[in-house]
Amino acid sequence: MTDELELAKQTFVNEAQELLRDMESGLMRIEAEPEDAENINAVFRAAHTIKGSAGLFGLTPIVGFTHVVETVLDRVRSGTLAVDGELIALLLECRDHIETLIDLLSQGIENPDEGTAHQGQNLRTRLEAYLGGGATAAGAAPPAAANAAEGSVPAGQNLVRSEHWHISLRFGENVLRNGMDPLSFIRYLKTLGEIVHISTLYDAMPAAADMDPESCYLGFEIVFDSTASKPDIEKVFEFVADDCQIRIFPPHSEIATFRQLIEALPESDFKVGEILLKSGALTEHELSMALNSQTAPVAEGEEAPPPGKRLGEILVEQGVVYPETVRSALDKQQKIQESKAKESRSIRIDAEKLDQLINLVGELVIAGAGTSMLARKHGLSDVLESASVISRLIEDIRDRSLRLRMVPIGETFNRFRRVVRDVTRELNKDIDLEIRGGDTELDKSVVEKIGDPLTHLVRNSMDHGIEDVQTRLGLGKPAKGRVGLNAYHDSGNIVIEVSDDGGGIDRDKVLAKAIAKGVVAPGANLSDQEILQLIFAPGLSTADQVTNLSGRGVGMDVVKRNVLALRGSVEVASELGVGTTVSIRLPLTLSIIDGFLVGVGKSTYVLPLDSVVECIEFDKQKQRDHEGNYINLRGQVLPYLNLRQLFDESNADTLRKSIVVVQGGGQQIGVVVDQLLGEFQTVIKPLGKLFERLRCVSGSTILGSGEVAMILDVPSLIQVAEGRGSQQNYAATRLN
Repeated sequence: MTDELELAKQTFVNEAQELLRDMESGLMRIEAEPEDAENINAVFRAAHTIKGSAGLFGLTPIVGFTHVVETVLDRVRSGTLAVDGELIALLLECRDHIETLIDLLSQGIENPDEGTAHQGQNLRTRLEAYLGGGATAAGAAPPAAANAAEGSVPAGQNLVRSEHWHISLRFGENVLRNGMDPLSFIRYLKTLGEIVHISTLYDAMPAAADMDPESCYLGFEIVFDSTASKPDIEKVFEFVADDCQIRIFPPHSEIATFRQLIEALPESDFKVGEILLKSGALTEHELSMALNSQTAPVAEGEEAPPPGKRLGEILVEQGVVYPETVRSALDKQQKIQESKAKESRSIRIDAEKLDQLINLVGELVIAGAGTSMLARKHGLSDVLESASVISRLIEDIRDRSLRLRMVPIGETFNRFRRVVRDVTRELNKDIDLEIRGGDTELDKSVVEKIGDPLTHLVRNSMDHGIEDVQTRLGLGKPAKGRVGLNAYHDSGNIVIEVSDDGGGIDRDKVLAKAIAKGVVAPGANLSDQEILQLIFAPGLSTADQVTNLSGRGVGMDVVKRNVLALRGSVEVASELGVGTTVSIRLPLTLSIIDGFLVGVGKSTYVLPLDSVVECIEFDKQKQRDHEGNYINLRGQVLPYLNLRQLFDESNADTLRKSIVVVQGGGQQIGVVVDQLLGEFQTVIKPLGKLFERLRCVSGSTILGSGEVAMILDVPSLIQVAEGRGSQQNYAATRLN
């Protein structure tokens, strides 16, 4: 039982973390669009769900704190509390505190330490200031004296524009015979509130000659000011409910309240009547009467109701609820049905189990490649045909397994809205975040590890890149700065760009700092790109002063180290006075890729298949016509690398060679190899510490024969091809 309880708590932690992410995004949208009622309701539901789920486990600190947050959000959605930047900032702090409590729970700590508890109490005090600051409680009416209308109320009007309850009474003829005094119910009603206005109706009164002194012919229209609930008001008339026609209409503002209450109901399999009953818009008696009329047999001579008449239509016709309230209940019912259908199509899988599946698929890929190789070696055509079918199925399993781990990067991007908001307030700048390519998918393991580098880059763009408002206006720029996040696929990789329209990077200043720090020797002749790469050097910062955000020269160093650990690369493009773009190129997945095998001497290498454009024969005679390492490819200059020289292969050279044209980052180069060995499904194995700094290699793989092949890093190959003028310098590029 204990294990089941712990598993349930872990499920609660996972769901709460998702709800908190939604809550943060929702609060950011509320600040931008305070009139978006649906968004406000979504944030309220997130807090309500966390509180309710925490209550199941008796997590008092989470329940108590979240209840106060929920109360404030309820004031916001009822319109009694205005939204401003200070309130959103406070609610975001409260959201962070709830996350802290959830994180502690994930570590097995249900009661926070003294510091966390003190922080929670401070936040509660600030929240309670909003609750006690004169805001009218949701659903409460202002004093009747200030709103009482003079004159009579026309009979039969529902007064839907009134701020008060409206009660329509039609006493039955037998009320007096049954010993009931209609006026006594009116007097008892006054114990729950104040009767603002009452009109006596005589429309049922017969002619004097036809009157029965024991019969009641009166009706009343009552405007009632009270904070009581609808069921409480209905109980006043429960002794005469069977003999009377009673309609109780809530204040006009309560229509929206019922709609919000309906939205906040848990996702249970309710019918429309039950939803209205749960929200308080309907009483059990009213629901019972409507159901009876829906199923009542038709008396002889009476007109039969339309077939299939719905409960909501009956309730509206009887004047029990407003059409808007019924529509809200129907919308809620539809959402419940859609949610149930979605839940039935998806399940939650532990990430560790998914990783184990991917690893097994990787071993299956290696085993399948080995079978194909043996069949080809021994000329077993039947076995080779069967192996090809198995290989195709393995490839489908691999693709589908990897797709399970692919998630849109948009969720990671959206978290930076909070970062931009907080940093903007801290720096007193006006900055907008633009997001593009949020639907681009990436391996979940990569997404989890790219968050910190992106945070450093975004904060650095806002602190160093974007100028203050006065400076921007003086330069003729818009007062509001822009930081952009963009993602897209390119040659089997994903490219993530962090850009800004700030002042750009001063190359002279970077070089001077690098020389002063001893990173670069005085008089060094560096290209623009090499100078820009210096911003990633440890301890190097161009900031004039150290701030809470940056200036110590550690953030950009961390960015490059983390990206390189993911087999990625970082490039910088900047124009002084215009802005800067930092591009991070990452593999789509860290486990399995389609590769293209090439042979050089006795060694085998793998090029990512998505990077391969074409293969052509290498003509040595044409190469001799040029002094540099490039050829003419259909009128275009194509630089190339010779892998034999790059990796110092000492085996005998072959007479016939080929060039594999690869591309990356919009550029193409040729790779000279001895043999073309064809496509190969590659399971990526990380390099050991001895080889982790090897240039132009991103990993290794095991072939079907059991041999190890190196996986080549195409972006690094392109940098080497463009940065070196002759093959004599290739050996110097093998190690950093």
